[in-house]
Amino acid sequence: MTRRTPRPRERGIPEATVARLPVYLRALQSLTERGTPTVSSGELASIAGVNSAKLRKDLSHLGSYGTRGVGYDVEYLIYQISRELGLTQDWSVAIVGAGNLGRALANYGGFGTRGFRIAALFDADPAVVGDEVAGLSVRHIDTLEDVVSVEKVSIGVIATPAAAAQGVCDRFVSAGVTSVLNFAPVVLSVPDGVDVRKVDLSIELQILAFHEQRKADGHEGPGWIGALEA
Repeated sequence: MTRRTPRPRERGIPEATVARLPVYLRALQSLTERGTPTVSSGELASIAGVNSAKLRKDLSHLGSYGTRGVGYDVEYLIYQISRELGLTQDWSVAIVGAGNLGRALANYGGFGTRGFRIAALFDADPAVVGDEVAGLSVRHIDTLEDVVSVEKVSIGVIATPAAAAQGVCDRFVSAGVTSVLNFAPVVLSVPDGVDVRKVDLSIELQILAFHEQRKADGHEGPGWIGALEA
């Protein structure tokens, strides 16, 4: 398996649309579990939490326009979105940081059903190296470059303290990894061609606190749906 960048960007799909595609995919998968073969744009938009016009425009970037009076074929639309997100092939993932967060990520069973294989878990602490986590033996960070090459790692996950994150990111990039998911509370500096997604749980909690305060004051905020539609 060769490493590559996600297809949506290659096809010129807007970043805001890319951010909504996983939401549509989750909604469609819930319909499949209920045995629903087709869905209208209005129904799918309601489940996904967006307006139907935006949903139709998003799906048009995939070349999917539905059938008048019938709607969208659920299974085929799942295939289209999965293909555009690169989920029709397996992606090898390496996690650096075998603390509570890293272990929780490694143990999460949902990755495997969505096309992601946790190939390796690293840590710098000798007391942790060798521990068994989710069927993996924690490796020493010094082996990162070799493991990335052997396991053909496509995505690097950083679950380290902030002070170590940039160094880990630099090593991922030097090893050829061009997609990084960062859980450390720090902004990473990367060269052109490297994609970084940052997950900061404290920021998300603060945003929720803001909306709770707004509701307590009698003002309704746009919530996360409004943010997605921006």
